[in-house]
Amino acid sequence: MVLGLGSALAEDPVAPIYVGSAKCSQCHVDQARAWRDSHHALAWTLPTDQTVLGDFDDTEFQHDGTTTRFFRNGTAFQVEADGPAGQLETYIVSGVAGVEPLQQYLVETGPGRQQALDIAWDIERHRWYHLYPDSGLKAGDGLHWTGPYKNWNARCGVCHATGYEKRFDPEARRYDSREAEIGVGCEACHGPGSAHVDWADGKSVDASGHTEIGLVLAFLESDPEAEIQQCAGCHARREPLGGDSPLPGTLFHDSYSLALLRPDLYHADGAIKDEVYVYGSFLQSKMYQKGVRCTDCHNPHDARSVADANAVCTQCHSPLGNSRFPSLRAAMYDDPMHHFHPLGSDGAACTSCHMIERTYMGVDKRRDHSFRIPRPDLSDETGAPNACVDCHAGRDNAWAAAEIAARFPNSPRRGPHFSQTYAAFRVNPEAASLALMETAESTEAANIVRATSLSMLRGVATPEIARRAAALLDHPDPLIRSAAVGVQRGAQPIDRVQRLIPLLADPVRTVRIAAAREFTGAPIAHLPPATERMLRSASAEWRATLLAKTDYPETHLVIGGVALTLRNLRAAEAAFREAVQLDPQLTDAWAMIVRIRDAVGDANGARDALSTALDANPTSLMLLQLDQSLDD
Repeated sequence: MVLGLGSALAEDPVAPIYVGSAKCSQCHVDQARAWRDSHHALAWTLPTDQTVLGDFDDTEFQHDGTTTRFFRNGTAFQVEADGPAGQLETYIVSGVAGVEPLQQYLVETGPGRQQALDIAWDIERHRWYHLYPDSGLKAGDGLHWTGPYKNWNARCGVCHATGYEKRFDPEARRYDSREAEIGVGCEACHGPGSAHVDWADGKSVDASGHTEIGLVLAFLESDPEAEIQQCAGCHARREPLGGDSPLPGTLFHDSYSLALLRPDLYHADGAIKDEVYVYGSFLQSKMYQKGVRCTDCHNPHDARSVADANAVCTQCHSPLGNSRFPSLRAAMYDDPMHHFHPLGSDGAACTSCHMIERTYMGVDKRRDHSFRIPRPDLSDETGAPNACVDCHAGRDNAWAAAEIAARFPNSPRRGPHFSQTYAAFRVNPEAASLALMETAESTEAANIVRATSLSMLRGVATPEIARRAAALLDHPDPLIRSAAVGVQRGAQPIDRVQRLIPLLADPVRTVRIAAAREFTGAPIAHLPPATERMLRSASAEWRATLLAKTDYPETHLVIGGVALTLRNLRAAEAAFREAVQLDPQLTDAWAMIVRIRDAVGDANGARDALSTALDANPTSLMLLQLDQSLDD
């Protein structure tokens, strides 16, 4: 059983407590030396002359009609910026996020509420710059730096700290966040260390919940998945199921819901589009399927690559191969006969062709970890990018495809690809639904591709597709099981309920919650007592995840939607009003408020709500159409 965090650790007399990286460093000297200047250690620091790299010498930065000033007041670093009311306010810098290639600064806009400024310091160019220069964000917008999406407590702190507890009070809308240590310390990965210290001191250690040396997580050579999932907790685009740091060793899918290959995040072939933080890409790769782990390429303590340039790849991709991966073809890859570029050139770098690079936050270059083979022959059909024309400016996809075909004739790597089905589905879902189901059933496809295919089918599933997807409800991967749940919306109600009942007691939380969600509003007159208990338990877990995220505007959209399904208009309206209180740009929530007021016969209330909504969103086509319908 996985131990809880926070107060549970303090109240359980045998539960380990955090001792701090300074304590770990007393014995683990070499590891601590490597970690001390790493991006992990410096993920969050207090503002000092040593940690603050930006220019606070009464410097001004102008953007979109607003002047932001960075200055010192004694030992304090301060910022004059446009506050939540749109007026210039002075804030004291309370925290520093990161060290390179950019550094962000945190300020408190209210008691305990820390926000991350959108104006960051470019480490390489030594300049202030705006992270989203074309956004035109003003105070009152949910995406403004003072809004809920830039809130450090909710969105960032858990991955920049060790033993983090969000501690949000929804009634007062206030945070009282705590952490065992700011920055990603030793115990962020290895878990609370008090029992390990006891073991090192020769004391007996309760074996319950610990390894034999008093740790809550063992990184074993035989279990790469434990390591990968531990890294994935932060290095993934995911939705947390709770508000605090999960105890290291907790299964990823018991703590998070992974974002699949959605079109706003990934291109049709799974290549990175928005910032997705590695894990979703890596799950697509052959390397993941063969057992490659994060530390095969990255030193876990200094967070740097284990070798320079192509030497990282030639650990395995060489004439000697690697005995750990017997299926890998031993051959010369770091050679012009393979990459067709001069040795030492950018084109000769393995990463240039197999790990396309994209820039996020203005200056932060991130590489795709799906390790894909370039497919310029599909780019025109799917709209997905390829590494060839990334580098060869002025050349088109047809040229690149012809070059690849000439250099690798008769390659088996140019067969059908799931991106073709994804691209077709995005144009005509119904016409491509059967092909998409075949992708979901394919044992050759990566599990995240299969899960994504299932998730895409939720809105177009027929009873036949639901029947076929039912075979995946007991798949070993919880990613596939939870995605297969939603496809049952296409089944007849009695079939849907019968197929999903076993998943209410699934060993993985994301699957149980997915199943419980599908029971909302289901036409069920009576369930056997055992099933009723399972449903209550899974539903309680779902409610707990929502309660842990009441500072998220999107959570209230879900709550409102559930209340509508249950025909509780009062609760639905309250949820939608809380959503727009947090983010006035949630036009879907505004529209539901207007419709609910209209449905209960309150024409004046509907008109007032719509007027307020249009003040915040004057160009929203949805709201303008709703305005017209009320007039009609």
